[in-house]
Amino acid sequence: MAELLRASGMTKRYGNVTVLRDVSMEVDSGEIHALLGANGAGKSTLCKIISGLTPASGGTMTLQGQDFSPSSKHEAESRGVQVIPQELNLIPTLSVAENLLLTRLPSTAGVIHHRQLHNRARVALDRFGLTEVPSDVPVGSLGVGRQQMVEIAAALDRDATLLLLDEPTAALSGSETRRLFESLDRLRNRGVGMIYISHRLEEIKQIADRVTVLRDGRYVCTSPVSALSVDAMVDLMSGAATVVDVQKNMSRTETEVDRPTTDRPKADRPKADRPERPRDDLDASADAFASQVSDGDVLTVQGIRRGMLRDISFRVRAGERFGITGLVGSGRTELLRAIFGADVADDGTVAVGQREPRRFTHPAEASAGGLAMVTEDRKQNGLLLQQSVRCNTTLGALRSRFSRWGLIRGASEVQQTEAMCAAMDTRCAGIEQSVGTLSGGNQQKVVIAKWLTSGADVFLFDEPTRGIDVSARRMIYRLIAKLASDGKGIVIVSSDLEELLENCDRIAVMAAGRMVKTFDRGAWSEDAILQASFDALDKIDGAQRETALK
Repeated sequence: MAELLRASGMTKRYGNVTVLRDVSMEVDSGEIHALLGANGAGKSTLCKIISGLTPASGGTMTLQGQDFSPSSKHEAESRGVQVIPQELNLIPTLSVAENLLLTRLPSTAGVIHHRQLHNRARVALDRFGLTEVPSDVPVGSLGVGRQQMVEIAAALDRDATLLLLDEPTAALSGSETRRLFESLDRLRNRGVGMIYISHRLEEIKQIADRVTVLRDGRYVCTSPVSALSVDAMVDLMSGAATVVDVQKNMSRTETEVDRPTTDRPKADRPKADRPERPRDDLDASADAFASQVSDGDVLTVQGIRRGMLRDISFRVRAGERFGITGLVGSGRTELLRAIFGADVADDGTVAVGQREPRRFTHPAEASAGGLAMVTEDRKQNGLLLQQSVRCNTTLGALRSRFSRWGLIRGASEVQQTEAMCAAMDTRCAGIEQSVGTLSGGNQQKVVIAKWLTSGADVFLFDEPTRGIDVSARRMIYRLIAKLASDGKGIVIVSSDLEELLENCDRIAVMAAGRMVKTFDRGAWSEDAILQASFDALDKIDGAQRETALK
């Protein structure tokens, strides 16, 4: 294969901080080249340089043998570089068609040709298999998974020589992921080169040709993906393995490399319910967020109705981890938002502990009532990106814990924030660093720290490990287990069924806005849960068809 991109000695500094140091990599035409590393390793920074979003502080690049140093995203796109970012980059109030063709709107003298716009959008959607998505609805009315699919379809619809994908499957279901991989295979056959970033290492094994690993902003190694097991990738990212180890692995057969180790558990999917749990900083700082709750039900949801949600009821016991799964569009996120008052339910009540059942009409009411919600989109709904780590950590309890007579108790704020950063191993230059400059995993830790500081009794987690690395994921799993052991109620919505199987005591299945079946630990299997999702959807669709015929 011909070399497409060569990046040599890439360096990026922000003031006195060097986030990328002398990193090199090559991408060939028709190759999917995975870029691996823990959060903060420099993956996204390197992609921002390649896509023209930020200038390099040092190093050189060539694209198709020509000098390449884009000063803007537009310039990079003019050379055939397209980006599918980790965070959604859509305009919610515009239609699906307008978002798909935003920079290529068919128009004459400023007047948009709407029929041509929707015809072209329909072709792009159908080509990517999104036949069920209408082109004329506001894209913000779609769920996050479908919004992500629209973003991917928009990028794939443009002529690309080099495609950069940053966590493209983070919000996708299994069927949507397969659809994406089929599209990527077609692009690979057409000679398009791709840089693929994902923390789902099994995906890397499935789709990538080569892997480049970064650690702490430095180059570690490049290897054929067939020469690395998932454990080896984790070891390289964490520093537990060296380049020499990789070279030894590359001399073995793929079967030998992929043989599971017997001296330690798999690091990329830690079991959250292991009986042993060593004492650590989370235990030492437990008084920062622990509160006493009574035995029995700590959350009672009764008859919630809103939009697609139909009469949803369930209970969560103190210390229980209750998972919610379902196909994309089943209403999982909508349910959490209705419980938390982010969207006001039309009917139904929520009771936390022994408090009176009520219907929350605002997140502030839910927070005061003992609920906490870690949202699916941390940047849009979980953080004040321009504010400091300190400000975000103490925001949820600013009035109740960190102010007196209208004056903020700065020393208490600092003490609490430093304790939470230490307990959660939040990597930052200091507690006054802007939270928007942290890596995704560290941002997620700050979101959770905010709610721990508030002293909530029930925690609602919506996709808690979306787009974060293995180490941060392990930390969050341990934290969820710790909260449960302290008697908190935990509700986890996740598109990753394996995540729920490893972390939950019960799992409920949702379909078309209904909670259709609940499985207890020990009486479930992945196949049974998936089958319940599809069976319920077929049954609901059939009932709706019969009603329509009447």
